[in-house]
Amino acid sequence: MSEIKQTFNSSLGKKLIMALTGLFLCTFIIVHLGGNLLLFSNDNGFGFNVYANFLTHFAPIEVIAYILYLSIVVHAVYALIITVKNRKSRPVGYAIQPKSDATWSSKNMGLLGSILLLFIVIHMGDFWFRYHNDKQMGFKEYRTDLATGKTTESVYTPVSEDFNHSVSVENNVEIVRVKDLHARVVFSFSHLWYVVFYVIAMGALSFHLLHGFQSAFRTLGWVHRKYTPIVYAIGTWFFAVIIPLGFAAMPVYYYFVVKG
Repeated sequence: MSEIKQTFNSSLGKKLIMALTGLFLCTFIIVHLGGNLLLFSNDNGFGFNVYANFLTHFAPIEVIAYILYLSIVVHAVYALIITVKNRKSRPVGYAIQPKSDATWSSKNMGLLGSILLLFIVIHMGDFWFRYHNDKQMGFKEYRTDLATGKTTESVYTPVSEDFNHSVSVENNVEIVRVKDLHARVVFSFSHLWYVVFYVIAMGALSFHLLHGFQSAFRTLGWVHRKYTPIVYAIGTWFFAVIIPLGFAAMPVYYYFVVKG
């Protein structure tokens, strides 16, 4: 047990934890983006609200969510520990900086991580915390004619304060009643400062993933002449370009299209 503790307290052990939690978070953002793309469905928030309800009422997902929160905390704490240790090991900078092959993103992972941590706190406070604790959050009722597939929506007022959601079928009409998180999305993305901050945070995410994804594989020793270029391509084009652009497109779309 002491050997395991000693391993994870070593520099290599800390980097290993960073790599594992980082790759887990990479997996999460893929799933998260997939669900959030429902915001582009043009269905008055039906798909997104049902998705949000599923995430908060399906037990296995809730367990994974707590693992996610723990991973974020551990990843941030160990990043801070490694950054502080690296600075202490060289408290006085060089009079002439030696030439380095390190990329800008690798040199500024602390700054990028700090921006992302601030974004996560604000983002979760605005959506996750409000969804679970805001008693003023409204509800929507969606009625879908099962014969035609046509869906209509209206405001729903629960008869009980304990009401969360319901699904029923009456006269061949499916009735879904859920919290209207979509309304919060519309409200938040109607503020220019929030949209700008969101886009900046996604820029930070892009550079963070550009270095972090590739670095995680190197830390784990998964380096091979044949497969490393594939890892670099995935890290660059998928994680550092496509995913951040997908997230950044949402607030921009809602501010300029939905709001207008």
